[in-house]
Order: sequence, then C-alpha cells, then structure tokens
Amino acid sequence: MNKQQLIVELQTHGLKLDQETGAAGRKGGAGPSDHKAVTIDGTTVMVPIYNSSAARSPYSIEIDADAIVLKQDEAPIGSIEFPHAPRFYSLTTADGIPYWKIALLHSRNVLATTVLQTCMRYSDAATACQFCAIGQSLEAGRTIARKTPAQLAEVAAAAVRLDGVKHLVMTTGTPNTSDRGAAYLTECAKAVKASVDLPIQAQCEPPDDFAWFDRLYAAGVDSLGMHLEAADPIVRSRIMPGKASVPLDYYFEAFAAAVRVFGRGQVSTYLLAGLGDRSETILAMCDRLIQIGVYPFVVPFVPITGTPLANHPSPSSELMYPLYQQIGAKLKQAGLSSADIKAGCAKCGACSAISQFE
Repeated sequence: MNKQQLIVELQTHGLKLDQETGAAGRKGGAGPSDHKAVTIDGTTVMVPIYNSSAARSPYSIEIDADAIVLKQDEAPIGSIEFPHAPRFYSLTTADGIPYWKIALLHSRNVLATTVLQTCMRYSDAATACQFCAIGQSLEAGRTIARKTPAQLAEVAAAAVRLDGVKHLVMTTGTPNTSDRGAAYLTECAKAVKASVDLPIQAQCEPPDDFAWFDRLYAAGVDSLGMHLEAADPIVRSRIMPGKASVPLDYYFEAFAAAVRVFGRGQVSTYLLAGLGDRSETILAMCDRLIQIGVYPFVVPFVPITGTPLANHPSPSSELMYPLYQQIGAKLKQAGLSSADIKAGCAKCGACSAISQFE
C-alpha cells in the first residue's frame, strides 16, 4: 500500500487506539473532532480515533521501545509518529485561562480557534447541522464561549515563538447578526496581526454585505473559507436545514466577490464526502468552484460521537480514492494548489488526502 492509499484508508476507517501516547486527540468541538494528529512518512494528517468507525477499524498500533508500529488486522505494515504536545499549552493568561482553551494546535504547525463557540443554529434541531459538535467542548469545559482579540493575540504570539506555528485558522459559530461573524473575525484578525506576523484564514457563512470581505482583508486576513459541506440542495436541506436556507446561488455570489478581494486560490470551501452526495454531484460542484478560483477542500465525513449523525457510516476508501484522483487532476489543470494558499484548512490539508493528489 502506498502513502496515498494509507492516508485515505486511515482517514476513512480511523485508527483503533487501546493506549494513548503523545498529544491527546480532539474530542467534540468545531472540528477536526474525534481526531488525533498522526505523522506518516513525514506527512501529518488528522485521523479519527474516538468515533464508532475507529472502534471497528482494522488499523491499530503497538508501541515498543523504539517506534509506534502500525498494524492492519494485527499484521505490522509500517511505523507512524504522534506529534509532541505543544509547549504553549502549558501557559495561562493573566486571568488564569489555559492557552489550550483559547486555541489548539492542529496537525503539526497550525493554530486553530473558534472565536465564538456558540451558534444561532446549534440548539434547535430544526436548524442545527446534524454533524456539528461545536457545543460539546464548551459543555465539557474544554474551551470558553468567546475568545477576546487580546487573548488570541497573546496565544498566537506564544504559539509562533514556542512551537513554530506557521498559520492560524479562525472559525466561528454563526451569530444572529447579518455579518454572520465577519465583524468579530475582523476585530480578532486585527489584534493578532498587531501582535505577530502570522498568516490568517477566517471562516464564516456569507455575510449580508460583501464589503465585509474588504474589511477582513484590511484587518490582515489572508484567505477566506465559506463552507458548503454538501453539494446537492436536497442533501443540504436534510443534513443542515438552517444553513441550507442560504441558497447555493448566494454562496456563489459570495465566492465570486471574495475571490475579487483575496485572489484566485485564496478562497476555499469544505465539501464533506459521505453525507449523501453522489460522486458525480461532488465532481460537478468542484468544477464549478475551480472555474471561479475557489479551492474545493474535499474531506471524508467523520461521524462525531454525540451528534445526530454519530452512527452515520464514514465514506469508504473505494469512494474517496477515485474522487481524490479526479479532483486532483482538475486542480492541476487549473493551476490551483494547496501549497499556494496563504493560510487555512486547505493549506494545512491534514483532514483530507486531496493535497497528495494535486
């Protein structure tokens, strides 16, 4: 099995862990959730470990004195590594909040935070995205509801200084305001950039006024994520009824406006394969996105414990591998590359194997 195939296999099946080592995984929260960072032949990816798929995975590990041995159906197939816990996790703010409650290390060198850990859609089953666990980490006391710009600037500076963090992802739950969180992300970005020279991706739903894209850019945001999650309107309505009230046509108006501000390839969107979209639908959506300069970050859906989709099956590696091959070819042809993105999830690439196919 080559490296591409192994990453796809681990991200679809998950990894069965009977013993923890190194940095703890992510449980609940805004994502990547129920995951752990795993380094395979120099590439760090996020692999599900806490969910139902991982509990049934044929992949497991055995730890000996020298290495972490990866096994498939109990047969050794190679070795992997777990990144060390970051040093900034040991620090606390002046008012006593641990830094890890404000921002987390994703993959090896990416800092990520949910600036508002609440969402206007989350608490109502009629509007909530069924895959979302944004409230879980808050309920468990693993984060705080609102990270202030000053806190984010302090933690970002420490993460760069102590752990060599290369870029920052700032996402948000959707507040009940017409800017959909863009205003607060603008404040946060401005504070971080005043403190440390760190590329930033902001993520939010399309705001009512596309002038927010200029304001985000002026505040220091380098790239923007607006996430579709699903491509088929019927799947969108079923899986995320509140968010689906924002029509696809409006998303594409927002994408086009954002590309004019941030540049071709600096706007991205998540597409979660395995929610119900047919491969043909995902590929057609990727074509449409790539044509206007938006990077389609296609990720295998990961069922998260405690959500309505906790027992929804993960997509198979047989579905994901050809999907990646075809999207990778489209990206190459269009000259879009994750390496050229200044910051964000697609730049990091750890939740997907798509960068391996570009």
